[in-house]
Amino acid sequence: MNLVVFEPLKGISCAECRKGPLPHLVRVSGVPRCLDCSALGHLVYLPRGDAALTRRARTGSSVSAVVVRFNKRRRRYERQGLLVEREALARAEQACRADAAVRARGRDRARRRRAAEDTRFTAAFAAEILRLFPGCPPDRATAIAAHASLRGSGRVGRTAAGRALDPAAVAVAVRAAVRHLDTEYDALLAARVPRFEARARLAARIDAVLDTWRTPPPEKETPSAA
Repeated sequence: MNLVVFEPLKGISCAECRKGPLPHLVRVSGVPRCLDCSALGHLVYLPRGDAALTRRARTGSSVSAVVVRFNKRRRRYERQGLLVEREALARAEQACRADAAVRARGRDRARRRRAAEDTRFTAAFAAEILRLFPGCPPDRATAIAAHASLRGSGRVGRTAAGRALDPAAVAVAVRAAVRHLDTEYDALLAARVPRFEARARLAARIDAVLDTWRTPPPEKETPSAA
């Protein structure tokens, strides 16, 4: 089990030695204690951000602790870094310097692979939009797909259903695009209209656009030979 150390949001002192405010603390039965009083004072802090360095430092350290901080907006604890032994961190840094070029080439290959995957997925998402909404202008379908499937965005295109091109998920992405681009929805939110009220007020107009897009465009007549 990983040891957990907290990064407090406000000034807190150690209940045992009274030292404070503490940058990091351990809670024992809800009581805050500093790292020294918790036999962790010999550890050094390694911020998150370098996966290879973190992995190697944790592996080489006989004692380590995960540092977390509470995110008020998301209402959850989020990882900030790691506490490890100083010698383990030094060895990890040396190992990372030794193979930095190899890892850089690997990251570059991974970036190119992800970019190719994203291009293919966005095209597939746009094609599914046009299958469900054949009247949607192709350029709009492409723009909606690119927005919904942006990697790391957390939007519907990156959910499991979106990745599977589930028709319901694709329809959600199209509806959201119409809501934001074809109505005054954003202006209503800026005017402090509650979200649920703004959506209800605009639902009929959005449905009308989607119903139009569900109808295939008329086929162009081929000129007859004279």
